[in-house]
Amino acid sequence: MTSAAALIAASVAIAAPARADDAVNQRWIDSEFQPSTLSKDDQMKELQWFAKAAEPFKGMEINIVSETITTHEYESRTLAKAFTEITGIKVKHDLIQEGDVVEKLQTQMQSGKNVYDGWINDSDLIGTHFRYGQTVILSDYMTGEGKDVTNPQLDVNDFIGKSFTTGPDGKLYQLPDQQFANLYWFRYDWFSNPEYKAKFKAKYGYELGVPVNWSAYEDIAEFFTNDIKEINGVKVYGHMDYGKKDPSLGWRFTDAWLSMAGNGDKGIPNGLPVDEWGIRMEGCRPVGSSVERGGDTNGPASVYAISKYLDWLKKYAPPQAQGMTFSEAGPVPAQGNIAQQIFWYTAFTADMVKPGIAVVNADGTPKWRMAPSPHGSYWKEGMKLGYQDAGSATLLKSTPPDRRKAAWLYLQFINSKTVSLKKSHVGLTFVRESDIWDKSFTERAPKLGGLIEFYRSPARVQWTPTGNNVPDYPKLAQLWWQNIGDASSGAKTPQQAMDALAAAQDSVLERLEKSGVQGACGPKLNKKESAEFWFAKAEKDKTIAPARKLANEKPKGETVDYDALIKSWPATPPKRAEAK
Repeated sequence: MTSAAALIAASVAIAAPARADDAVNQRWIDSEFQPSTLSKDDQMKELQWFAKAAEPFKGMEINIVSETITTHEYESRTLAKAFTEITGIKVKHDLIQEGDVVEKLQTQMQSGKNVYDGWINDSDLIGTHFRYGQTVILSDYMTGEGKDVTNPQLDVNDFIGKSFTTGPDGKLYQLPDQQFANLYWFRYDWFSNPEYKAKFKAKYGYELGVPVNWSAYEDIAEFFTNDIKEINGVKVYGHMDYGKKDPSLGWRFTDAWLSMAGNGDKGIPNGLPVDEWGIRMEGCRPVGSSVERGGDTNGPASVYAISKYLDWLKKYAPPQAQGMTFSEAGPVPAQGNIAQQIFWYTAFTADMVKPGIAVVNADGTPKWRMAPSPHGSYWKEGMKLGYQDAGSATLLKSTPPDRRKAAWLYLQFINSKTVSLKKSHVGLTFVRESDIWDKSFTERAPKLGGLIEFYRSPARVQWTPTGNNVPDYPKLAQLWWQNIGDASSGAKTPQQAMDALAAAQDSVLERLEKSGVQGACGPKLNKKESAEFWFAKAEKDKTIAPARKLANEKPKGETVDYDALIKSWPATPPKRAEAK
C-alpha cells in the first residue's frame, strides 16, 4: 500500500506541471490567439511542442530586434509575453528605426560580436546575406543543427514571400515575418462623384478612374489641385509625397520607384539582366550600374522617374510635403484633403481604417480604396510594378548556438499558425496564404479598402522587394538619399543626381571587387563603353535596359473602373503543395 501510494504521488507530481502548462496555453488560446486557421486542439498541440522544445533554454533571456511598425509592436508587447509564459524563455524584443536595424546588423557582421540573438530585417538584404556567408542558411539549419528546435507544423510552403528570401543557390536564408506593398491610394467617394466625373471627362476625354499610366495620374493630380480646388470649403490636393533630405528619402526610391517608371528589364521578382536599381548582372555577378557599364541607374527611364517625382511634389502636393520625411507624410492622407497618392504603403491601412477619422464613413467603411499602381511611359508588360516589403526572421552565425536556437523558437512562434491569423488582423501585414484566404478576412474585406482583394489577386506577384542583385544593401542604399536628396533640394538636376548616384554605386562595386570578399558572386565591373554601345546591345539582344529616351514621355492617359478591376480578379484560393 505504501508503494502504491508513493507511485500515485509520483505520478501526480509528474502530471501536475503538464496540467499547469496546458492551463497557461489554454488561457492564451482563448483570450488572445483567436481567430486562428487551426482548431483550438491543434493550437494546443503546437504550443505544447514549443514548451517541450524550449525546455533546455528555460530561464534564458534573448534579445530580438525589428523596426517599429504596428505588427512588430504587437509582437513586442503581446507575443513576446505569451512566448515567455509558455516556454520560460524571456524575450527582450527591441523596436528601433529601420536604418538603425541595418546599422546594428552591419556592426555584428563586421565585428563578429553578438549584438542581437535574432533579427527581423528586410529581405532587401538577401543579396548581402547570400554573399557574405555570415547568415545561417535556414533550409540547412532546419534539417541539421536546428532540427530539434524547428516546428514540424511550420509549413514553409504557406509563406507567400519565401521566393523573396531565397538566394540564387535555391536556399532559404530568411523567414518572412510581415509583408506590405506600396500601392496606389485614392478617394473612391470623390472619384465616384458624378459632377467630378463629368468635368474630368469633358476636359481630358476619358473617364475619371484608377490610373493605369502616369499620364492619367498626372491629369488627375492637375484636376483635383487646380480645377476642383476645394471640397466642403477645404483646399484639396491631387497628390501627396515627401521630399526632405533624410534616410527615408532613400526608401522612397529603392522601394522600386524606378521600376514603376519602366527602368530595368522584364523579370519577376527582379529584372534581368538589369534590375530596378539599375544594376546589371551576368550570372550572379553585378557588373555595373551606370549606363556606360551597361546599367540603367542614370539612364533616360531613371531620369524620367526622378523628374516626375519632383514635378508632382512641387505642383500638386501640399507645400509642406517638400520638407517632410516618410513618417511625417504618412498620416496626411487620413486627414481628408488628399485625392490620391501614387506611392502609399499598405502598412498604413490599420491607421487608415480607424473609426471617426475623416476618411472613414459612419458605418466603418472607408471613403478610399487602394489599387495597383500606375506605370510610367518606359514600363513594359512583364516588368515588376512596385515594391513589397518583407521583414524577415534572420539568424547570424556569430550568435552562440544555444542563444540562436532559443531565438529561432521565438521567431517561429510569432509566425506560427496558432498566432499568425490574429497577428494579421492586428497589423494587416500578411505572410501566410492560409491567413489571406481565411473566412474572417472575407468578412472584414469591405472595411479594408481593397487590401484583401489585392493580396488574393494574381497581380500581387508584380510587387517584389530588392533582390539578389544588390550585393551590399547597407553600403549601397545610403547612397540613394544622399544623391537624390540633391535633386529634391534643387542642388542638382535629375540627370546630375542620377549620374552621381550611378558613379557612387559603381565605386562601391569596384571596392567590393578589389577586396574579393564576396567570392564567385561578388561584383566584376564591365569596362566603360559609350551609351550608344549599350543602347544598341539591348536592341540586338532584344532586352530593354538601358532604354533610349522616348520622343514622347506623356502618352494619352488611361484609366480603369475600380469596381470592374476588382471583379476581374479570381475569388478562389490557389492550389498549393502542402508541406511534407
